[in-house]
Amino acid sequence: MNQKVLKLENLLRFHTVFRQLHSLGQRRILAQWNHVFSSAYPVWTAQLCIRPWQTDPLIGAALSQYRLLVTKKEERSQKSQLFSTKSKKEVEVWIGMTIEELARAMEKDIVSLPSGEKVTFLDTPGHAAFSAMRARGAQVTDIVVLVVAADDGVMKQTVESIQHAKDAQVPIVLAINKCDKAEADPEKVKKELLAYDVVCEDYGGDVQAVHVSALTGDNLMALAEATIALAEILELKADPTGPVEGTVIESFTDKGRGPVTTAIIQRGTLRKGSILVAGKSWAKVRLMFDENGKIIHEACPSTPVGIVGWRDLPSAGDEILEVESEPRARAVVDWRKYKLEQEKNKEDLKVIEEKRKEHQEAHQKAREKYSNMHWKERSFLKYQEKKEQKSSKSKEKEERDSHVLPVIIKGDVDGSVEAIVNIMHTYDASHECELELVHFGVGDVSENDVNLAETFRGVIYGFNVNAGNVIQKSAAKKGVKIKLHKIIYRLIEDLQEELSSRLPCILEEHPIGEASILATFSVTEGKKKVPVAGCRVQKGQLEKQKKFKLIRNGDVIWKGSLTSLKHHKDDISVIKTGMDCGLSLSEEKIEFQVGDEIVCYEEKEVPAKTSWDPGF
Repeated sequence: MNQKVLKLENLLRFHTVFRQLHSLGQRRILAQWNHVFSSAYPVWTAQLCIRPWQTDPLIGAALSQYRLLVTKKEERSQKSQLFSTKSKKEVEVWIGMTIEELARAMEKDIVSLPSGEKVTFLDTPGHAAFSAMRARGAQVTDIVVLVVAADDGVMKQTVESIQHAKDAQVPIVLAINKCDKAEADPEKVKKELLAYDVVCEDYGGDVQAVHVSALTGDNLMALAEATIALAEILELKADPTGPVEGTVIESFTDKGRGPVTTAIIQRGTLRKGSILVAGKSWAKVRLMFDENGKIIHEACPSTPVGIVGWRDLPSAGDEILEVESEPRARAVVDWRKYKLEQEKNKEDLKVIEEKRKEHQEAHQKAREKYSNMHWKERSFLKYQEKKEQKSSKSKEKEERDSHVLPVIIKGDVDGSVEAIVNIMHTYDASHECELELVHFGVGDVSENDVNLAETFRGVIYGFNVNAGNVIQKSAAKKGVKIKLHKIIYRLIEDLQEELSSRLPCILEEHPIGEASILATFSVTEGKKKVPVAGCRVQKGQLEKQKKFKLIRNGDVIWKGSLTSLKHHKDDISVIKTGMDCGLSLSEEKIEFQVGDEIVCYEEKEVPAKTSWDPGF
């Protein structure tokens, strides 16, 4: 017992000893900065499921105290907030910024890693549209750094990310961001997360929570230390030898380099000249570059790398495997294409069989219908039916063209196109206007896209892509719309507006005046007795040329126009508030009752709006 107490005291005093509890060796650590992480290998997943601090009280206490030492700040009064707005200091951050530059900008000591270790942060967007991208990130990462805003609390995307982490059985490090704001409430975030089985250390759980501010840079180094400490406990390792295995994170087309993929290497060491297979494409690596665009000659596990040399563009999320030769790569790709083609043929055969069955049933019904008729009568009826079908088809075509929106989607990278297409798959207002996805792809808008849009009378939507002057002139000449956007929800809003423009206008009633019936009587016109209502205008004015409706006990019992409107014995066209009048309706069968209301209104055409809600 004394030895254990002595060991604990040493750990509390010198937190560097904590790292010696486990063999460091050669390790490769993958961490995702934003939302979702998971292991790419079953062996890693098994290691991540073993939580030593749950079974060993000594290690649990040491970890808790170690986190306290790392995140400890100078003492502040209880009345003051965790991050004072007076001491706020903005830190400039740019793309490709290194850890050394970040530490220098924040005037912090750099987080040092043991020799041979590496941390890679894989950032995924928090926008609701990028759900598939976050799910894909869960397949290539080992530790979830779950970022939750202290002022917003738990959002839908947060719950989704937690579920991805649970499915992958990976641990979570909680980063509560925006703690520099006055309205920040980190404790509220921790309590809300309890409902999703995310229990922080403050509440007796095993999830480390770090209060950070991305704006001021507070505690970012402590967050990095927390991630590194957890990775060391889990003893995450990767094999730098053997055939290369990895995952495509993103793919795009570069004008000078052709198809390019960004990938994470999970096993083996990638070198120039390696033969790779991913999805339905293969590559002979002729160029590699790192996250800063610098050319590299090899990529070890946990290394993000850009790969040039693909014959076709792989899809984001495809698994990368190394093969021994180009013929082997071609054979693998051909086999995969063959299998996909066979599956598609099976689906097509099912559709063909269903159509054939429908045609046979229709033909059988037609034979039964004409079986007892004379051939002249049968010929005449068939002629009449064909004539009606021809006219109905032309009408259906006109209606279909006005109630269908064909769309072509072009994006900068495969993940962006995937997100937009997934949003379009949520479209549920086909009864109003059909949304047809004619084509989607990666790259700038091309002449082929314009020709395709002209053929289908569609609209081209581009996300983070360009359309040259020649393309735009060609599109304008052919009457094709090209709509380019830099923000995904602006593109979706534009799509909603385009769908709404295809809908027929809605007639809205705008009241002009109201009158109450005070008396009823009838007058004789020729041989007819016409019911007349004696009214007083309560609001607005009554105009004879407008439309009227009769309301009784809150229900509309008649709509139409007036045959007469009189003030005393004079025919008038307008009568204003407070004046008495007599009026008769165009429908003589309607009987008036004292207390009924007469409303004068006009109808205006208002543009309709689609009922489709993409969810953000």
